[in-house]
Amino acid sequence: MTERLLQYIWQFQYFNKNKLSTIENELVEIIRPGSLNNNQGPDFLNAQIRINNTVWAGNIELHIKSSDWLLHKHSSDKNYQNIILHVVWENDIDLDERFPVITLQDKVSKLLLNKYDDLMDTHAFIACENAAGSIDRLTWQSWKERLLIERLEQRSAVIFQHLSKNNYHWEETFWWLIARNFGIKVNADAFEQIANSLSINILAKNKNQIHQVEALLFGQAGLLNTDFEEKYPQMLKKEYAFLAKKYSLESIKIPLHFLRMRPSNFPTIRLAQLAALIHKSQHLFSAIKEIDSYNEVALLLNITANDYWHYHYMFDEPSGYKEKNIGKQMINNIMINTIAPILFGYGQYHNKPKHKLKVLEWLERMPAENNSITNAFIKLNITNKNAFDSQALIQLKNEYCNNKRCLECSIGNKLLKGL
Repeated sequence: MTERLLQYIWQFQYFNKNKLSTIENELVEIIRPGSLNNNQGPDFLNAQIRINNTVWAGNIELHIKSSDWLLHKHSSDKNYQNIILHVVWENDIDLDERFPVITLQDKVSKLLLNKYDDLMDTHAFIACENAAGSIDRLTWQSWKERLLIERLEQRSAVIFQHLSKNNYHWEETFWWLIARNFGIKVNADAFEQIANSLSINILAKNKNQIHQVEALLFGQAGLLNTDFEEKYPQMLKKEYAFLAKKYSLESIKIPLHFLRMRPSNFPTIRLAQLAALIHKSQHLFSAIKEIDSYNEVALLLNITANDYWHYHYMFDEPSGYKEKNIGKQMINNIMINTIAPILFGYGQYHNKPKHKLKVLEWLERMPAENNSITNAFIKLNITNKNAFDSQALIQLKNEYCNNKRCLECSIGNKLLKGL
């Protein structure tokens, strides 16, 4: 038995309440079990019980053993002065306290306890993988929506941290986030630092000339410190020297990585595409806020690097002709990892539900993500038909399944109840 499991049993009243009595043989009726308290203080607040013919209102504390009350020093804690009932799994000592005590050890189904032990002991992809696919569609859909919103709220919290650093400048924050996204996982930190080193005011003053934008990005990335043979990188190097002096810029110290990457993901290509997006757009986040259609947003992001990069993946290394379009997969990646979280956060911060709902609608229309987590869920007969599902399943795996939070999971609850 764990304290969390005991809380779960009490919260949902999964025990035999027939002839429930205290250790002093006083009859107990649970009128209201109280609300689970996730903060400091008793486990359940605002409960109501009847003992014999007297109704009591107050808080309830749970412990595995009654002696835990002394171990946790609750008697001297003012937060525990309004306890009306002490619920324990095992009454190992008699406490000289004013509140009644009930034990649950002989009132809980052994089947429930065995199911819980099985979930905790498994080392499979998810604890309930043998049964999760049998849970009804409505339960899964409701749980996925809660998971997706939870994931977006967590990401919004990170965005709020960024906003606190730049006086709540949403366009600047969006620039930091989208730059990080272009760096993909390998170079995300470096790209974010590049964005931090180049304010949108500097970019706005130079956005009309694509070579100036490229000079700023490549220069800040430390990729213009070579003696080039080709004229284009030579020109970028001269342009950056001028702009760096003008704006007192220093290149970042984080190295960019090329090894074991597909050429289309080389940081040179992603920086060139990011430069093209800056050159093409104006007040991008403000524009996205007003768009209702996912397809319109995709069109805004559908950019191509400038002509030099059609023949290159790196400076001074010519290659065969290939237009360096950003591609549908990268557009979807940006939608999921940058636009959805910041637009949801904007709606949350300004109390504008329409922005939050728009994010959910866009994710429903986007193709499902294809990765090791989503593929494993598909094998378990769990639906992954769009990005809404994918993001929910990733949240489920990372935040619940990996941490064995079955008691807080709607699917785990269904299985433990045997429904």
